[in-house]
Amino acid sequence: MSLAAVPGTGPNTTPLPVLRLRSREQAWAELPQDRTLVMGVLNVTADSFSDGGRYLSTEDAIAHGLELMKAGADIIDVGGESTRPNADFVPEDVEAQRVVPVVKALVAAGAVVSVDTTHVSTAEACIAVGAHVINDVAGLTHEPGMPELIARTGVPYVLMHRRGDQQTMGSMAHYDDTVREVTEELLSLRDTYVAAGVDPEQIILDPGVGFAKNAPHNWELLAATEHFVGLGHKVLIGTSRKRFLGHLLEDNGLPHEPTDRDFATAATSALSAQAGAWCVRVHDVVSSRDAVLVASAWRGGRPAAGGSRA
Repeated sequence: MSLAAVPGTGPNTTPLPVLRLRSREQAWAELPQDRTLVMGVLNVTADSFSDGGRYLSTEDAIAHGLELMKAGADIIDVGGESTRPNADFVPEDVEAQRVVPVVKALVAAGAVVSVDTTHVSTAEACIAVGAHVINDVAGLTHEPGMPELIARTGVPYVLMHRRGDQQTMGSMAHYDDTVREVTEELLSLRDTYVAAGVDPEQIILDPGVGFAKNAPHNWELLAATEHFVGLGHKVLIGTSRKRFLGHLLEDNGLPHEPTDRDFATAATSALSAQAGAWCVRVHDVVSSRDAVLVASAWRGGRPAAGGSRA
């Protein structure tokens, strides 16, 4: 797909005026309020566990982002560094080279864009080209400058629970009381950001399913989604295609492959929506969008708005 076909990226193309005029704040405010949102995953990486390498080129990444929009994603989450267990670290300049042009093009096309990064420099560069949200999985190991950046720019910020980094977090999955400890550590992080000047309304909490957690920890956290919602912040849940779902669906002792876990992911999306989650982060948008619409109708006793896809 040629970049010239993407609004705002070719020499003779421009985004629709209404999209150009829409501010970051307006785009955020126009997200649906009557149901759980769906965040589509866009990995501009070489080694993500599910689709690493498929969208590593800028053109392929932009094309997939547009496909996610067409499928009904409310937010596109663009990441340039895999954070799966034991993944290699990516230099910040390489990460930025991967994601900044993709973010710029998708914003020009009218998308609400989140950036999955742990690096202040990448986050700042993406905010400069229109990113709406920073989704930081760093947790307890966040970069010291991140709170100041989020306070200064005022963008919404996903604050996720994680101990260690992608290469050490597996050894830190030890809890006596999973929900209590994750809650205490998340709220301590929240307080750090608020003390740095971040408005509590900017903060979105993510309990960090699969990050320094094993399968029993993940199920405990998911069962406690209402508890996390009750902490007073929007809550993001990310289970998509993760290993604990693959092992749940074992055939003859073999876990299902990542792309065979979308039905299970959609089930967790429906249950998360039923529990009041603000958003679910998924690879397969269509199944989870249908799931959250059903959950919304179930909760309200009527069909949810926004059921049609482009």
